Amino acid sequence: MKCAIAMIPLVSASSDMAKLTGPNSGETFINDPDRIDALNSVMGAKWVAGHNPNFEGMKVKHVRPILGAILAPQRNNSLPQSVYDGLKDAPAEFDARTKWKGLVHEIRDQAQCGSCWAFSASEVLSDRFAIATNTPSPVLSPEDMVSCDKSDHGCSGGMLPNAWTYLKDTGIVTDACFPYGAGGGKAPACVDKCANGADFQKYKASSVYSISGNDNLQKDLSTKGPIQVAFMVYSSFMSYKSGVYTKHIWEVIPEGGHAVKLMGWGNEDGTDYWLVANSWTTSWGMDGFFKIKRGVNECKIETDGPPYAGLPATASQSVVV
Repeated sequence: MKCAIAMIPLVSASSDMAKLTGPNSGETFINDPDRIDALNSVMGAKWVAGHNPNFEGMKVKHVRPILGAILAPQRNNSLPQSVYDGLKDAPAEFDARTKWKGLVHEIRDQAQCGSCWAFSASEVLSDRFAIATNTPSPVLSPEDMVSCDKSDHGCSGGMLPNAWTYLKDTGIVTDACFPYGAGGGKAPACVDKCANGADFQKYKASSVYSISGNDNLQKDLSTKGPIQVAFMVYSSFMSYKSGVYTKHIWEVIPEGGHAVKLMGWGNEDGTDYWLVANSWTTSWGMDGFFKIKRGVNECKIETDGPPYAGLPATASQSVVV
């Protein structure tokens, strides 16, 4: 006797599925209510999709150009790797904003430029300067990297190891000195004088390194500050609003790579997660933050890039040009 197998639909209707997986899915508006309903109809999902004002009027295909992390295999990593015993008995939760209250910088907006690689790297170094000195520090300039780091490609993307090599060898000025001007998708020319008339002082990393293994990620994050990580973005992520994100089973081809700032970890309703700061304004996600499943290399966030960080140079190592 043959057994009948009941097929449980992933979403409520095939027409809704077409908005997510069909050949014209890139033409779907991100805030299309039917698309959001389809994402929220997926059985077993641990996250909620919603309307994100930051992408008002934009289609999935319009977001692809801002996914500017060029992700190289880890075997091509050109920077040294940190060596730890790892954090074997990690606390159940950790949030850099709580441990270093007032020292971690705010969510930013990369706008329509594929500069996530520069935003996340400059934000990590900004935070680590503040943490190392226990003093609020200036926001450092992602525009310096977008316009002046010739080993990367400005609004067309960049590689994490190249970004950190630039931070170590050249350094970047403050955001007040070289404000962000690439939001329209075209980077302004590199400059050698501050817009605010201040000294053209470069803030550098004294050492830079990649990080391998979740124990080591937790150790470095909880002792030294946020870390730059990167991951593959699937179209459902653009509609993330809350909960612990995982891509859906039908999502096979990513839209591109994205670099962000790792802030902490925890557990929500039995699911381990990483807490991450994005650069898509505070109107996106959870006031600019998101949670993504931890421990399973979701969207390759634990290995792609791979994760990078650095130690801030002392005041005597900063360079005034």
